[in-house]
Parts: sequence; structure tokens; C-alpha cells
Amino acid sequence: MKSLAFPALLIGALEVWARTTGQGSDAIAPPSAALRAFWGAAMDGSLFQATAFTLGTAALGLLIGALGGLLLGTLLGLSRRAARLGFLSVEVARPIPSVALIPLAMLVFGFGLRMELSVVAFACLWPMLVLTQAAVQQVEPRLLEVSRALELTAWQRFAWIIGPAIVPRLFVALRLGVAIALVVAVTVEIAANPHGMGYAMMIAQQSLDPALMLAWLVWIGVVGYLINASALALQHRVARAMGEQVA
Repeated sequence: MKSLAFPALLIGALEVWARTTGQGSDAIAPPSAALRAFWGAAMDGSLFQATAFTLGTAALGLLIGALGGLLLGTLLGLSRRAARLGFLSVEVARPIPSVALIPLAMLVFGFGLRMELSVVAFACLWPMLVLTQAAVQQVEPRLLEVSRALELTAWQRFAWIIGPAIVPRLFVALRLGVAIALVVAVTVEIAANPHGMGYAMMIAQQSLDPALMLAWLVWIGVVGYLINASALALQHRVARAMGEQVA
């Protein structure tokens, strides 16, 4: 409960300021008004519709980016030759801000789901690739020698040896990817895509409705917190399960 003290104090201070000095502001609304606006959006269904679109796009983009990063990271981690050949391409493409791809994605896909999906997948690809590559490179070499001696296929080698060894690093990458996916999805919606939570917040701002804009802003933060907490709980559960299997 102590962790709630500062947010509660901040909300109370904002409520007082908005009803006194900042009364009539077109930029800041009292939290009580934001709560009423939030309830209105929940009642008319716009809250859940926009949230479902953003979360669905973020999840699908994360899945595509994570699978691509997992495959490429495993390849680059196992093969020094592939790592040397791909080093320049990775290091040139990785620093490109994902939002810089919005104009190109709009030309290729137009507005809508596919455009946002491509930008989110691009953003999620790189942390998964880099962390997977580093994790694979740290797998015990003797385990790989055993897999070669047993003449395991590439899939068997990954499923039985490499995969279990890199699971902790993968969850770190996935937690990072979850946060990136939500941030990028909302950013794309604010900048270009007329769907989702980011677009809803922009419409509230353009309509000079600071209460609704603040409600969406807080809701996006709450959604992000819940997603991160769920990913962390899943990570701990998998770690415990693996520990019990080892024991």
C-alpha cells in the first residue's frame, strides 16, 4: 500500500490545482472528470474496442518479431560465419527507429492493421535477435558436441539442448519486447493509424476534451503495467517449473 501513497498524493494535488488555479484549462482536467470520461468510454464500448485493437496488433507484431528474432538469433549464435556475414546488416538496421518506417509502411500497406503490424514487428525483432544470439553463444559447448555426436537434427538440437538452456534469456527478451510492442503500437496510432488507443487519445486532444485524453493516457499506463506484471508472473512460473524438473 505504501507504493500507492505517491500516486494518490499526485492525483490529489492535480485535482486541487485543476479546480482552482487551472480551472478552465484546455490542457489539464481534474482526475475526477477523467474518471467520468473513462466510465463513459467504457459504457459506450469505445474503450474496449480501441484497447482490443491495440493489444491485438501489439501481440501479433510481437509474435512475428519474436519468431523472426528467435530464428535469426539462433542461426547467428550457432554459426560464426553467419554472424560475420550478418553483422553489418544487423548493426545498420537495428538502430533505425521503428517510427521512421511509418512513411514506408504507409506506402506499402496503407492505413490499418498491416501497416501498424509491420512497424511493431520490426521494433520487436531486434531485442529478441540480439539477446537470443548472446544466449546461444553462451550455451555449454560440450552440450553441442554431444548433440553432434548423437547426430541430432537441427530441430532436435534446438528443442532438447539449446531451447531449455536459453529460456531465462528468452523471457528477458520477451518482457522487453512486450513493452516495446505496446509503446510502438500506441505511437503508430497517434502518428498515422486511425485505430486503437493512441488514435482515441489523439481524437480527444483534437476535440479539446482533456478529461477524456487524460483518461486514455492513464488507461494506457494501466494496461502496460498489467501486461508487464503478467509477463513477469509467467517468467517466475516457468523458472519454478524448470527448477523442479532439474531437482
